[in-house]
Amino acid sequence: MLAVLAVGGCSSMSKTECLATDWRSVGYEDGVAGYPGDRIAYHRKACAKQGVRADLTAYQEGRSQGLKEYCQPANGYRLGENGATYRGVCPANLERQFLPAFEEGHELYTLRARVTDTDSRLAYKRRELDRVKHGIVANSADVVSDESTKEDRADALVDTAELAERAGRIKEEIRQLERDKVRYQRDLEDYLARQPQAM
Repeated sequence: MLAVLAVGGCSSMSKTECLATDWRSVGYEDGVAGYPGDRIAYHRKACAKQGVRADLTAYQEGRSQGLKEYCQPANGYRLGENGATYRGVCPANLERQFLPAFEEGHELYTLRARVTDTDSRLAYKRRELDRVKHGIVANSADVVSDESTKEDRADALVDTAELAERAGRIKEEIRQLERDKVRYQRDLEDYLARQPQAM
């Protein structure tokens, strides 16, 4: 509990809590979470208000141990796949394997995001096209309505022509997005075929 309070950098920590904090555990938790080295500043500030100094040596030892877990290639891949940000915290000897795995995972994240984004854009464009079609139908009703004036009919015809032109543009955008989606989906499937661990 004390370690959790310290990790949060909570300025409301009591003097007793600061004195009882296991700084090695705090450092370990920060390392496992991939926090940069200046994270200790939050903890030091919290306890400085209580007149207690953080144990920097114990913190750094703990963080070093935590980073050994964080900087494993499997974790790097998982972080990249989830779209996480890598803050460059891994020591050079661990980063050599961690970074390529992170980048592979991030590639998967990017490929999936392209498909999802294209799906969203397609759905939006299809809704937009439906609204335009409804507008054309409404204008057609105005044109044939006995209650419409000559001016109303003229306005409806002009508006219909503009809506028809807009519908044509939207249809072309939809066709392009559908082509993009096929390409993006193929790229994603090709990636998954090359990376069985991503399945």
